[in-house]
Amino acid sequence: MRLREVERGDTIRHRLLIAFISRVAGFRLPDAARVAFYDRGFAGPALGAWTHRAMRGPSGWAVAERELMAAVVASWNTCPFCVGAHGAVAVHGLDRAVVDATLEDYRSAPIPERLRAALAFLEKQTREPDALGPDDVRNALASGVTLEELEDAAAVGAVFNIIARYANALDFEIPSPAEFESAAAMLLRRGYS
Repeated sequence: MRLREVERGDTIRHRLLIAFISRVAGFRLPDAARVAFYDRGFAGPALGAWTHRAMRGPSGWAVAERELMAAVVASWNTCPFCVGAHGAVAVHGLDRAVVDATLEDYRSAPIPERLRAALAFLEKQTREPDALGPDDVRNALASGVTLEELEDAAAVGAVFNIIARYANALDFEIPSPAEFESAAAMLLRRGYS
């Protein structure tokens, strides 16, 4: 359900800001940013800070790997907006063929075993959260993932299970590949908060 207030801005200040940013960027401000302006109580500072910490904070995972995790979690949530947005960022640190193969099937993708193990953990966290248990942690650790890296991956999974559902519920508009690429460059420079 697309909310008119999200699309155009809920205040005159937000309308002007959305128009200005869109004009300067050269593309329509993505709905994720529009929602952050509209719903400051949830999608604003608190969710932005959590997302920024998960995606850009100190971690054993590279930014591109975390962006790929976000895109894969989004694919399990059938969220084309998040798959496109985070896949576009992931290709700034990983080959496009690797990103595409991982989105297709991480089990056979040409990725490091520790990333594959983290994605297996995230798949269960996303698809069968009630079945996630100590054996899943042990399996990830046995594959070379450290406990800190597993916690970081779980944070990416948690935040993108929320964001993907939010994007789907609000019917985020799907940008063109060129717009995704422009937005990816902005995300890499500015982060999430």
